[in-house]
Amino acid sequence: MENNNRRQFIKTVGMGAAAIGAGLASSAVPAMAKDEKTYNWKMVTTWPPHSPMLGEGADKLAEWIEQMSGGRIKIQVYGAGELVPPLGVFDAVSQGTVEMGHGASYYWAGKSPAAQFFAAVPFGFNAQSLNAWLYAGGGMELWEEAYAKFNLKPFIAGNTGTQMGGWFNKEINSMADFNGLKMRIPGLGGKVLAKAGGNSVLVAGGEIYTNLERGVIDATEWVGPFHDMMLGLHKAAKYYYYPGWHELGTGLEAMVNLNVWNTLPADLKAIVEAATYKSNMWMLSGFEAKNNAALRELIDKHKIQLKQFPEPVLKGLKKLSTEVLEEIAASDPMSRKVYDSFLAFQKNIYEWNKISEEPYQKLKYL
Repeated sequence: MENNNRRQFIKTVGMGAAAIGAGLASSAVPAMAKDEKTYNWKMVTTWPPHSPMLGEGADKLAEWIEQMSGGRIKIQVYGAGELVPPLGVFDAVSQGTVEMGHGASYYWAGKSPAAQFFAAVPFGFNAQSLNAWLYAGGGMELWEEAYAKFNLKPFIAGNTGTQMGGWFNKEINSMADFNGLKMRIPGLGGKVLAKAGGNSVLVAGGEIYTNLERGVIDATEWVGPFHDMMLGLHKAAKYYYYPGWHELGTGLEAMVNLNVWNTLPADLKAIVEAATYKSNMWMLSGFEAKNNAALRELIDKHKIQLKQFPEPVLKGLKKLSTEVLEEIAASDPMSRKVYDSFLAFQKNIYEWNKISEEPYQKLKYL
């Protein structure tokens, strides 16, 4: 009798659970799906349409957001010039002409001097340290504060890793060789070049090769071997210099119009943020994996002349960089606030690196 009662109890409980499960499946889930709102966004970028790694990163970010949201956010990506000019991205997103943008924050120095610190600082952070400052050291909160006045929500969404020093049509043997040099170099690096006597020229990526080939500029930096070779810069300049003192780990950004962002439910906000994390890691990993093979091809096949900046030149650039950074920090309260945070974190991370990584780097090859 007891066994029969036990079997009946288990059967009843099982049937009840099945009924509850069926009810949830038939009513709760469809009701939730029926109430879900979909969002159709436009994303404009500073990169040539679908360009490897950079434009491709914007494409993939849009793809991942759509996949992870189950199609609740669909994003149409427009390359530079397809919907707005490459350097019109900031204003287009800020004003709500489009919902989202993709670029690099140092392009907007004229809008917000503090923005430059979130992309690349000469003799500053590499990619690992930049991520640490932004994700765990208070940098992202400052970035959000700086962009809020422009009605923007920023994210780090990529990194080029350490860049090259650039392509030159004359050798750089001393600081004097920068006098009168016309170079495409954005952000803080461009201000350092100007202080060294050169002329910084801001040129969008799709126009660099033509300007270098025609002598509109004497030198240019872009990214690194993989991307530089695809742009054909080795055909327009003679010397390829390293290290990339001006961009040791350049963070790229995605930005969303803040009014649009505030309309999203919490789960979609989390999805967008998660997709930017994935994009950041994907891009950095791609550049790191591809650069050396491209450099070998540039040297072995295309016979480029690889040159290291002389130590006195690097020391001179470092001195001028410090002057530039202090001047910008003194120019407005937001820049001061960001720079103070940057310096404090730089001291922290450098002290740790001296213990954790520097000993291995000095050993060269283990």
